[in-house]
Amino acid sequence: MSSLNTSRIAWLLTSAFYYWQPTMSSLTKLFPQTTVFTSCWFGFASGLENSFKVEVVGKRKVIAITKASTSYGNNFTYLPLNIVGRLLKFQPDIIFSNSFGIWTLLALLFKPLGKWRVVIAYEGSSPGVDYRNSALRIALRQAMVRASDACITNSQAGKAYLLEILKAKPERVFAHPYEVPATNSPSKEITEIKLDIPRLKRPIFLFVGGIIPRKGLHLLLQACTFLKQQGYNNYTLLIVGDGLQQEELQNYSQQNDLTDSVKWVGRVDYDSVGAYFALADVFVLPTLEDTWGMVVLEAMVMGKPILCSKWAGASELVIDGDNGYCLDPYETERLAQLMRYFIDNPELAARLGENSQKLMSQYTPEAAAQFLAKVTSLVLEDR
Repeated sequence: MSSLNTSRIAWLLTSAFYYWQPTMSSLTKLFPQTTVFTSCWFGFASGLENSFKVEVVGKRKVIAITKASTSYGNNFTYLPLNIVGRLLKFQPDIIFSNSFGIWTLLALLFKPLGKWRVVIAYEGSSPGVDYRNSALRIALRQAMVRASDACITNSQAGKAYLLEILKAKPERVFAHPYEVPATNSPSKEITEIKLDIPRLKRPIFLFVGGIIPRKGLHLLLQACTFLKQQGYNNYTLLIVGDGLQQEELQNYSQQNDLTDSVKWVGRVDYDSVGAYFALADVFVLPTLEDTWGMVVLEAMVMGKPILCSKWAGASELVIDGDNGYCLDPYETERLAQLMRYFIDNPELAARLGENSQKLMSQYTPEAAAQFLAKVTSLVLEDR
């Protein structure tokens, strides 16, 4: 077997979105022979161009079996089967494969032929992806876990699912955030004038995400309605994103006389999002289901306090009263109350935001790469 730093690592990512890239770049510095195989590639994020090797393997197809407005729903993701040939050609020592899809199953089935090790990467636990009510899926996942060499997850909830539901061996389950943002400042500076928005009232609450029911923006707007009824207009809610529910929620905003406080930015390039985080005072994620919630970490690394739904995996990083507050987004009066804390106490956002930034100092791409290196070492040394 090759020495550890010359080990060949394959990452199987069905969708290699930008937020994966800081960790992949840092991992490649430790293991130069790392390749990301993906069926959905958006290009390199600014500043990370060609910092790791990418192979695009066909295109994925997501087939909805049953749709759900407030959760991920029941989906089947078809992935190109020629991944097997690509892996046999690459000859990895270890494969990290995302979740329990076709590529993970193929990596496990061809393990004896390829003589590689397989680590299942399970982003985090949530009802829409756990399939706890499907005996067939659970049985298949349990078999995949038994056939794997280890499992990793971002969250303690993900670890509990792997241990308690899928019966993974405790010594083979490792929990540490590996989907983490870069720590650089925003690549594009913006001001209130550049936003083409009239003078913004502070504090500025920021929502970033798809404008779809699952993200819970409608509940955040209901909280804004409570604030309006209580005479609170001295704040701004900045909404970055687009989606199927946008027209409906813009109409709601107008009908409830929220237009002075609620500003719709629309979709922006990924490289520009960081500047909106920099502009904001408080980040809000009212999601009804998210296995992780990378936007929470992106806001924290920018020194922002968080109002986070308890249904997001990343809520584990939010400590009540220290760097923000966790909440049930369905309790909209409580959400309005937490927003009032920041409106009534202008110094609160800076203090809690500083704690966010301190907390994120231990969850960097370099730390994530070291975590993956440790797992790689443990798995390969078992040969």
